[in-house]
Amino acid sequence: MRENLNDLAAFLSVARAGSFTRAAARLGVSQSALSQTIRGLEERLGLRLFTRTTRSVAPTVAGERLLASIGPRLEGIEADLAALSDLRDKPAGSIRITASEHAANAILLPRLAGLLPDYPDIKVEINTDYRMVDIVEQRFDAGVRLGESIANDMVAVRIGPDVRMAVVATPAYFARRPPPLKPQDLTQHDCINVRLPTHGGLLPWDFKKGSRELNVRVEGTLIFNGFPQIVMAALAGLGLAFTLEEVVAPYVADGRLVRVLDDWCAVFPGYHLYYPSRRQPSPAFSLVVDALRYRG
Repeated sequence: MRENLNDLAAFLSVARAGSFTRAAARLGVSQSALSQTIRGLEERLGLRLFTRTTRSVAPTVAGERLLASIGPRLEGIEADLAALSDLRDKPAGSIRITASEHAANAILLPRLAGLLPDYPDIKVEINTDYRMVDIVEQRFDAGVRLGESIANDMVAVRIGPDVRMAVVATPAYFARRPPPLKPQDLTQHDCINVRLPTHGGLLPWDFKKGSRELNVRVEGTLIFNGFPQIVMAALAGLGLAFTLEEVVAPYVADGRLVRVLDDWCAVFPGYHLYYPSRRQPSPAFSLVVDALRYRG
């Protein structure tokens, strides 16, 4: 039986996404059209490939076997097709990158602005997300993280300088409460917390001074699931924020925010682009990596 490769690719996308909605968005088709494609494939095979509930979609035993069989083969076909771009006058292809909002705005967009106008056949999709995304499972070509949090089995390319964190609040806040002199003093302050999707708990505030390292669990009346909002909350006088130094530098310079515990905020590796070590880079991907590479 000869199955349409597009139908098999649709099956693979649903199996990996665990959702018809997410798979349809990635494939650029409607959810109903994708569901009809999968139903047609199941009817021709005479097998149920997915167990569907109102909350999730999971492969059946037959679906798992088909996934294990065709997944590597279709990936090989995709790689072979991508390699054909070597024969074009200019590199071409689609590249998906996941990154935080700050990394996308501060690094990816400015660097890509100098590359993409000269290569109209390269398409770059940037997905802003604070989760620790599995780029292989989610079908991203690369991700962006701070250097200290990249797995050893990934190729890491520095795309930004070293960074520091900063603890800040408004002058009005410190008029009401004395500034902390050491990290342990933060337990007496109203701190603005962050809870990222894949971490579950609140992110601790990490400090280092010489050989001493402290990990402080702070409390406060506000919790966000991303970093941009904590700066706005700090500017509103709602507590202390712990965020990247460069983000709050303009507000510290104009006096709207006051920095404390500066001697406890150590330098650590900045943003890196990472991708699987087994990946065979296409010419388009190599161009993007080179454009993003940090050159000091």
